[in-house]
Amino acid sequence: PPAQVLLHSSTAFGPPALRHLAADHVSRLVMVPGIITSASKPRHKATHVTLQCRACRNVKRVPVAPGLGGTHIPRYCDGGAGGPGGGGGGAPCGADTFAVLESRSAFVDQQTLKLQERPEDVPTGDLPRSILAVADRALVGVIAPGARVTAVGVYSTFAAKEGRGGDARVSAAVQVPYLRLVGLVEEVEGAHSTPAFTPEEELEFRAFAARPTAVADVVARIAPNIYGSADVKKAVAALLFGGARKKLPDGTWRRGDINVLLLGDPSTAKSQFLKFASKISPIAVYTSGKGSSAAGLTASVIRDAQGEFYLEGGAMVLADGGVVCIDEFDKMRPEDRVAIHEAMEQQTISVAKAGITTMLKSRCAVLAAANPPSGRYDDLKSAGDNIDLQTTILSRFDLIFIVKDERSLERDTAIARHVLTVHRVAGGAAAGDTDEDAEGEAFLRRYLEYCRCNVSPRLSEAAAASLAGQYVELRETARAVAAGAGGDAPAVPVTVRQLEAIVRISESLARMQLLPEASPEHVRAAVDLFTASTMHAVKAGVAEAIFSEEQRAELHAVEAQVRRRVPIGAHVSERKLVDELARCGIAELLARRALALMARSGELEAVRERRLVHRVR
Repeated sequence: PPAQVLLHSSTAFGPPALRHLAADHVSRLVMVPGIITSASKPRHKATHVTLQCRACRNVKRVPVAPGLGGTHIPRYCDGGAGGPGGGGGGAPCGADTFAVLESRSAFVDQQTLKLQERPEDVPTGDLPRSILAVADRALVGVIAPGARVTAVGVYSTFAAKEGRGGDARVSAAVQVPYLRLVGLVEEVEGAHSTPAFTPEEELEFRAFAARPTAVADVVARIAPNIYGSADVKKAVAALLFGGARKKLPDGTWRRGDINVLLLGDPSTAKSQFLKFASKISPIAVYTSGKGSSAAGLTASVIRDAQGEFYLEGGAMVLADGGVVCIDEFDKMRPEDRVAIHEAMEQQTISVAKAGITTMLKSRCAVLAAANPPSGRYDDLKSAGDNIDLQTTILSRFDLIFIVKDERSLERDTAIARHVLTVHRVAGGAAAGDTDEDAEGEAFLRRYLEYCRCNVSPRLSEAAAASLAGQYVELRETARAVAAGAGGDAPAVPVTVRQLEAIVRISESLARMQLLPEASPEHVRAAVDLFTASTMHAVKAGVAEAIFSEEQRAELHAVEAQVRRRVPIGAHVSERKLVDELARCGIAELLARRALALMARSGELEAVRERRLVHRVR
């Protein structure tokens, strides 16, 4: 029986990346890493074609070039009218008398793939390059779009076409490159195409993890150029390390990736956290919400030049096993945000378009940054007005941080000194500091890969018992907040998903220390981080419900003054109303708080970008 030899190598050879393939590599064996972004339907390629002359019945067997090469069918029969071999002196058979006998020809399966270079190999500002790859026989149908592979093949070319439309003609002078595959190895989950860890590195990593302050040391290496934001840095560190992915007895999976949302004022370093995470993570895709569509984030069905449909993976498919950073998350269209619901929780992308029904993997963490609808976080509005996102998408985020630009003399002075120091170092005043930062980032990247490859922690029994009681307390707190807000559900839900989020955060903290089990101490730290982020967002905007009796009396007095000055149905300038109340001895903050309470109760409404106040009833 015919055999197929598949090649693979444990040591890299050839160009290090797809963009380094040049004309010197034509007809040579190369090995390049990349991502399969699309795959065509399998076809049948002939290896030998059997021809028969219509006139003399002469049979001829013609070989077909491998890959995308074809064959040349002779125009004239080499036999004569008198029979094969030209005996008998008969007349020639004529031109173009050969017909193809499919039943006596030999065929093999063939599939064309689109191999794109990995996101980490693309220089900043450049477009990712791709190449056509041809797989045959045993390599057909084994790789789905989105898989990260190492391809071994012969760098070949085929004739390009000149012109457009019906005037296209084949040119022998210009050749289009493609890769004829002789080996295709898919990278397993958790293992990246990085050099193996040396014994010295492993000893260094083990010694680092054995420190009592290992978690604090990891957090200190997260975005050192950003001042403060200790909780956000800890959340980003937990996102990068991630929890353990689990397979349940029924065959379903529970995600281990942690999703984090940063929402708040501009100039609070949200985008810088996203840039740092995309730089440190071995696999990362950075995108902006305004320039991202549902198809670009998930998957799309494309029609090729031959009219056939094929599947092309999006950003969340390309980042399988890594991190997707989505900036300006609030600027995305609502229908595009809905498309990533399945990808964020089930970590799959289901496609049913143009006769293609399939499911792609998107095992990635999501780090998103967003602004409130008004641009800045408004303390006078409720949490639902500031967090203008649906509950369905908010429940899929494990940690939600409300980042405010707080104004205080000490904090502003410290930030100013820190920013000026960063600019001075970048200008060359202390070049040694930049080298130290680069070494810290390199160590963190390697330590991150080592932890993800070697440790898959689980929750201990003591930690699980501790967490069960704390989750009930968190639910009670959320229920009390809802009761204080008049029965309305809080803008940020606390559901079973948040319980699983605390489990994942605990596992990530244990993974930072290379521990096989998450202890009650890890659970306690995870609950503290959850309380400082998501629970803080749950309580945000309802502080007006927690007033003393004296404060309530003051607010009622201010509301009476507002009702006296604004008749029902009238429109009054908010600025003029606040100034008039100030002349009566009412503080501006108290006046705005009373207006916010009246707007929440439906008695007033703000119109024309809050410049006017309209009394409804």
